[in-house]
Amino acid sequence: MRTVAIAFALLLLSTTASAQTRTPLYDEIAAMDKKMFDAFNARDIKLVSLLFDKSLEFYHDRGGLADYGQTIKQLRENFSRPNWPTRELVPGTMEVFPIKDYGAIQTGSHRFCHEENGKQDCGVFKFLHVWQKKNGNWTITRVVSYDH
Repeated sequence: MRTVAIAFALLLLSTTASAQTRTPLYDEIAAMDKKMFDAFNARDIKLVSLLFDKSLEFYHDRGGLADYGQTIKQLRENFSRPNWPTRELVPGTMEVFPIKDYGAIQTGSHRFCHEENGKQDCGVFKFLHVWQKKNGNWTITRVVSYDH
């Protein structure tokens, strides 16, 4: 019984230690994440292209490295596909870390789902976004998409 209590206490401590305290920066990045992926899910290429910085580097574990122009071109093509997936942030996975005099790092997991043969096909993947704040505006300068 004592072993179970100790194991439970350790589990509780590890869960508490990994939970991130919400800060104003966390809330700002959470709002930007929502804005980006509401536009993504609506296939709004104009807004998505404004939220990516022109200096964008997009690293994908399967697709390789793409710059801003390549990323926007690919998204434009993909948005025209009827079964393009929608994205949702996996609750409780997002973490935000400040970058002094630059912006923030956002990490987490997200779920993409699309219809395949009349059924929902979903996958959960990891991501890292580097956000830069210039003149009060946030843009993503780096994306690392992995664990596909």
